[in-house]
Amino acid sequence: MIDTARIETLIAPSLEAMGYRLVRVAVTGGRRAQVLQVMAERIDDRPMSVEDCTEVTHTVSALLDVADPIEHAYMLEVSSPGIDRPLVRREDYERFQGHGAKLELVVHIDGRRRFQGKLLGVEADRVRLSLGAEVVELPLAHIQRAKLVLTDELLAAQRRRA
Repeated sequence: MIDTARIETLIAPSLEAMGYRLVRVAVTGGRRAQVLQVMAERIDDRPMSVEDCTEVTHTVSALLDVADPIEHAYMLEVSSPGIDRPLVRREDYERFQGHGAKLELVVHIDGRRRFQGKLLGVEADRVRLSLGAEVVELPLAHIQRAKLVLTDELLAAQRRRA
């Protein structure tokens, strides 16, 4: 089993020093063909280029070679989060306030695990989400998966950042 938290701790400081923010470290695939996915973005919020991904790949690969935290063969995959990026950290929910998002919880709240609406920020470790006529507050600790929804507003915001 690959300890993604250990890998995040290992690579995040170097990436930050290079001008990148670590978005997520994940493992996909089975035991024989595991892929270590490292998702990063530029701290200045400009779009990631192929050269940026190459630079991150070389750095992460070197750090993993020295620390050797993975006991078996794996493939390293480095990517940008994309426009409809995952929401992983508290800061993501605050940073993308006003945009549409899909959230899936590990537990049911009012008989539901999936929610889609407009992010209203975070208050007291609860993500506020407008569902149109109602506002729900979802415990940050119970969010299993979340991502932005591709909308015209999100595309316009991305163009302004670029």
